[in-house]
Amino acid sequence: MTKLNATLQHPGTPVLAAMPAVFVLLWSTGFIGAKFGLPYAEPFTFLWLRCVLTLAVLLPLVLVMRIPWPGTAPLWGHIAVSGMLVHGAYLAGVFYSIELGMPAGLTALLVGLQPLLTAACAGPLLGERLGKIQWLGLALGLLGISLVLGSKLDFSDSLFEGFGLGALISVTAALLGISLGTLYQKRFCTHMPLLSGAVIQYMAATSLFTLGAWLFETRQVDWTPTFILTLGWLVLILSIAAILLLMALIKKGEASRVASLFYLVPPVTALEAWWLFDERLPWLGLLGMVIAIGGVILVARASPTRPRKSTT
Repeated sequence: MTKLNATLQHPGTPVLAAMPAVFVLLWSTGFIGAKFGLPYAEPFTFLWLRCVLTLAVLLPLVLVMRIPWPGTAPLWGHIAVSGMLVHGAYLAGVFYSIELGMPAGLTALLVGLQPLLTAACAGPLLGERLGKIQWLGLALGLLGISLVLGSKLDFSDSLFEGFGLGALISVTAALLGISLGTLYQKRFCTHMPLLSGAVIQYMAATSLFTLGAWLFETRQVDWTPTFILTLGWLVLILSIAAILLLMALIKKGEASRVASLFYLVPPVTALEAWWLFDERLPWLGLLGMVIAIGGVILVARASPTRPRKSTT
């Protein structure tokens, strides 16, 4: 372990250079895990199990490492609200859209538009002004998504090939949750301790999933080996390892590199879904994916500007 830590401290090591790509690869498997596990448990029940098991690992870790908790009650409340949005609304929307038949690759692409929606909302909420490059990115993103959804149009009662309006509403809720949650966290949770803050966020999301499971689901689980392995992967690899890896990257000054690689999540997910589930997009949809990802890159890499203050 000491040797590994010494390796990571050297900025030019191959291990550190590979960490952002590994993080993106792990993150993309969340959509695949939903596809694998949903045949055996309903979405809210599945997510409740995932969050409870995640807390069972994270909470003792916070206590053993004596990581400080947020210092004020209002900050606890703000962190809980951000958790409801970032984890609760986002994960519930993603899982329900896949449950309702939306392909995992398309789901990843639609929620991957989060930088576009965040940039569009940053002006009125955070006082940031979009530049010309960002407006171009927003336009490309909308064009790309129009091409992707247009390529999936089915003029029968299903509205889209393989899924209906309910799936589209669910993924829109996920996109709104992650976008508004990001803005809310940026506005009110700047002093949030990362690990203990994550525990509070997961607690808040767990309360949402508990309510959803009791009100809308039967809470039955088919404990097959596939479901157990999928749940274990989502808890240990995605909710724990990927988050800790992100924290390590931020500590090593690699956060900007992670952000720049996030646009790879939709195509990586699409490749995984094609290999595992034979999910396919027509050529028009593939072109739309490329255009949409290009728009996300432009928005994510262009820094918004704040409006000039009047001197009069």
